[in-house]
Amino acid sequence: MKDRLVIIAAFAFAALQVAGVRAQEADDGAAAAPAAPTMSGQKPFHTLPYCRTAKDGRAEVLRPGSQEWESVKEGRYYALGTAFRTIGAGTELVVSLGKDVTVEINGEASFSTRAQPLDERSRTICLMSGTILVKAPRNFPDGLLVVSAPGFMTTNGRGDIRYTYSQASDGDGDVATVSSVTGEAVLSGRNFTIPVLKAASEVRIRTSRDVLFTGLYGVKGDNDVKLDQGRTIVRDMTTGENVEKEEPLVWKLFPKTAVRIHRSVPAVGDKWAVSVMTFDQVGELVNRCVFVENTVEVNSGEIGPIARKIREDLEKKAADAAGTTVDIDVAPEGEGGASAPAAAPQPAKKDEPPADDFDDLDFG
Repeated sequence: MKDRLVIIAAFAFAALQVAGVRAQEADDGAAAAPAAPTMSGQKPFHTLPYCRTAKDGRAEVLRPGSQEWESVKEGRYYALGTAFRTIGAGTELVVSLGKDVTVEINGEASFSTRAQPLDERSRTICLMSGTILVKAPRNFPDGLLVVSAPGFMTTNGRGDIRYTYSQASDGDGDVATVSSVTGEAVLSGRNFTIPVLKAASEVRIRTSRDVLFTGLYGVKGDNDVKLDQGRTIVRDMTTGENVEKEEPLVWKLFPKTAVRIHRSVPAVGDKWAVSVMTFDQVGELVNRCVFVENTVEVNSGEIGPIARKIREDLEKKAADAAGTTVDIDVAPEGEGGASAPAAAPQPAKKDEPPADDFDDLDFG
């Protein structure tokens, strides 16, 4: 009985979506576009996305269940789950999700809306390619507007927020830029959260295709990012009992600083092993911790970086203990003389992320 009710509800949902669209498209050649929709009472969104403006270039839609893109019709409603794209540098498209909530494109870009029941109050925009501008009132309620990509999402977006999304230059995953122009939002993903992405701030996010790597790069502004450090056991000062606790590492992300999060899937079990590192403006490692998610028994705690001079001294002592000679700065003798021993390999000057994580990113 329950399965039958689910099937009936699914058919009813599809029928309502189609009916809502067809009501706006009774005759392709007839009728002028309907008047711009209005919100009734406190309703935050229209029942269906509404194409308010489409001009210059080409604007197209991909309806749910269809495999063919078709031209956008200005002044029409489209089912939730529809994808929108523009072709041509001068193309403009404005899709209205609510009375004061719009997604705007000026150039080439694409995004989709999430298919969902008509009575669900929230709306989700999925990034596909190019640059879109999402506008919402500064007093918009929490928890209703979501912008999503494979490696992150923003919630509680208010004001004007610009998103640029593309495939990484090396083909492994994607690169996204989130720029809070006049508003603010919560930016989060696995193992990290920026509680408030402030106005005039910009963050770049690199995610590998398998989502085992996430890189956060500060471009503009300064924002606190909370990074997972795993679970630890602490003593409750009131009861005296040992309790498990997760205390995030708070890192200030500002221009040219970075966070790198590496994950691996264990051969046994389903809990991911995670390494979190932070880097300052010159690429020096500042914080590092390694842990297994939700497993208090496997947590390195914060591993402090080792200064270069200390590291060199330790390496020299290790070489001396092994009965070898390390001579870093000795040059070969003059002509006819014996050559000095080859210099030992030099340690890196800084714990710098691999070049392929940064080369395709312009910090400005």
